Amino acid sequence: GATELGGGASPNGAEDFMAGAVPPPGTYFLNYATWYSADRFNDDADRIEKFELDAVADVVRLLHVTEKKMLGASWGMHVFIPFADVDVEVPSFGVDESRSGLGDIIIDPIILGWHFSKNLHAVAALDIYVPAGKYGKDHRANPGRNYWTFEPVVGATYLTDGGTEVSAKLMYDFNTENTDTRYTSGNELHMDYTVGHKFGPLSAGAGGYLYRQVTRDEAGGGSTALPLEKGRAVAIGPQVKYEYKNMAFTLKYLFEVETRNRPEGNNLWFKFLYAF
Repeated sequence: GATELGGGASPNGAEDFMAGAVPPPGTYFLNYATWYSADRFNDDADRIEKFELDAVADVVRLLHVTEKKMLGASWGMHVFIPFADVDVEVPSFGVDESRSGLGDIIIDPIILGWHFSKNLHAVAALDIYVPAGKYGKDHRANPGRNYWTFEPVVGATYLTDGGTEVSAKLMYDFNTENTDTRYTSGNELHMDYTVGHKFGPLSAGAGGYLYRQVTRDEAGGGSTALPLEKGRAVAIGPQVKYEYKNMAFTLKYLFEVETRNRPEGNNLWFKFLYAF
């Protein structure tokens, strides 16, 4: 299958410039505001004729990088707290609803960041998705997913002396069972990427994400999932970032292409960073 209801725990495309670099020791506040809209669901069997999905989310992230070293890397930790409004309409499945509330919280007590040189940086982490979000078994528009996800993360950023940047963040999601539906979404491999150039305080480029479901879903009892094959997606779009004093502002618009067994739509992101 294509994960339960065609969605996933991780917000694809959230990271961009310097995605593989942990910032210097200190405390950082980040806010991700995103709007995703899809008007089609690319199903291999073409069972879904009309489909509308709109999701608006605001995610608060607190990141703390300590002075301590572990395995030669800076040691940090973070927490994400999302709030989402989800509106979904699938007439062929009798679905038309909108719900909003707390999404699933992400925690990570050990983030490791290596700075091999001023040009090359890398990061490794294990993000844990805690099913704290609003969820109802009989609903399709759920801010939460009602299952734990364990996500190993590796990332790298290469920045030339001339200001050209290549960044990638690779993630693998191990999904546990949704105990309400007895449905286990397949494992997912996905990567956020950026190619850009830095012009003083301004960075500009293109980026997006690659997504591939690796293992099939497993359905137990009365499943609410759509009976689909494994999902995949590619997204690309323009990205700009502006740095001012201890702040940074990032704006990007991502277009999904080559999508199968998932919604296909577009994604607008605005990210704000404040360093204390």
